Amino acid sequence: MGRLFGTDGVRGVAGAELTIELATQLGQAGAYVLTREQAHQPTIIVGCDTRISGGMLASALMAGICSVGANAIYVGVAPTPAIAYLTRKHRVDAGVVISASHNPMEFNGIKFFNGDGYKLSDALEDEIEEMISNSMKDIVLPIGSGVGRIDYRFDIRDEYVEFMKKTVPVDLNGMKIVVDCAEGASHYTAVKTLQDLGAKLVAIHTNPDGTNINANCGSTHMEELQARVVYEKAALGIAFDGDADRMLAVDENGDVIDGDQLLAICGTNMKAKGILKKNTIVVTVMSNLGFSLMGEKNGIHVEKTKVGDRYVLENMLENGYNIGGEQSGHIIFLDDNTTGDGLLSALHLLQVMVDTGKPLSELAKVMEVLPQALVNAKVPNHKKEKFMEYSEIAEAIAEVEKKFNGEGRVLIRPSGTEPLVRVMIEGKDKAAIDAEAKRLANLITRIML
Repeated sequence: MGRLFGTDGVRGVAGAELTIELATQLGQAGAYVLTREQAHQPTIIVGCDTRISGGMLASALMAGICSVGANAIYVGVAPTPAIAYLTRKHRVDAGVVISASHNPMEFNGIKFFNGDGYKLSDALEDEIEEMISNSMKDIVLPIGSGVGRIDYRFDIRDEYVEFMKKTVPVDLNGMKIVVDCAEGASHYTAVKTLQDLGAKLVAIHTNPDGTNINANCGSTHMEELQARVVYEKAALGIAFDGDADRMLAVDENGDVIDGDQLLAICGTNMKAKGILKKNTIVVTVMSNLGFSLMGEKNGIHVEKTKVGDRYVLENMLENGYNIGGEQSGHIIFLDDNTTGDGLLSALHLLQVMVDTGKPLSELAKVMEVLPQALVNAKVPNHKKEKFMEYSEIAEAIAEVEKKFNGEGRVLIRPSGTEPLVRVMIEGKDKAAIDAEAKRLANLITRIML
């Protein structure tokens, strides 16, 4: 069996790979590892997105938490960044989010935050995983009054809304905005925040039924939002994913503004205000080549990490930077919150628009997006790390790298959260890179399935 934790917690098909037994074990081992140094009876905040399996897994997880003597506060449906914030605000010992983010409805996941609201280090995740693989043999389960309690607090998501409005108090009076909540966790918090700030809001995909999260909507399916922004003659569109830790935008012309462009817009604005720490923006190796060129032009250092917002965050914390993120729309404003926060990113973008008076299409011109092809190769989850062990695949990759050397780049990596190998090629000729990326992805799928 491979490592239980991926780049964003433990994920799998709910009921099959992510079972109630595993959820209970994660509750037990996670609560034990994260709170064992506490002299008091520890407390853990738990929230979930809108998936039908969320309640089932939350109940199992909290049973595990309580079985080792810790208390649980269940807040129900809330964005991932809201759980990070509430964990800090209420000074509890840890937070847990049950979500599979942008993945299809049948998937779910469990990710932990420590008491400071940060995702766990690899070392802590390994410790939790080791306890589970050892059948929790070192855990002594209390009985009687030593068992933990569950407190249900569905009201405290409003504290996150107030935090958002206080953190970026942008005046949106009269600005027409279309927001796509992906039938997910932002369907209440984002709508209320933007309306309270004065926006003339057109909200779509705000009726989750447990099975429609991310279904042809949200940040992974932007087509409807693009059309709606143009139809409504809105200033922009905002798209969240299922757990609202990422955000992408649509300008007034219906064009998608990706995470690289959002980072460029907000980062250059921070530099102009003198608040961009060490004149640095942190991105991953998947960032568009145009982003690096933007940095050179604007005197901004571009720091690159492995793929995954956790690695962006680690670099930011280690080096004292205050903005970083991914092309997918995970953006971390470290002065404000401890994790990627879609609503916070949207508010910062809106603040730049209000301050400059410029339309989003003009702001986006701060960087030129070079042609990039990204194709996913479907492979068995347990094989995805081993794609380079197949000689035919390794030779084909080397051939493509040689072809584009000097006029682009090739980046191929396993997904941290899905049974996929991602093929990314960047270059000047869009048709050529699209064809090569599809050919390579088809080859990987054919050989590895």
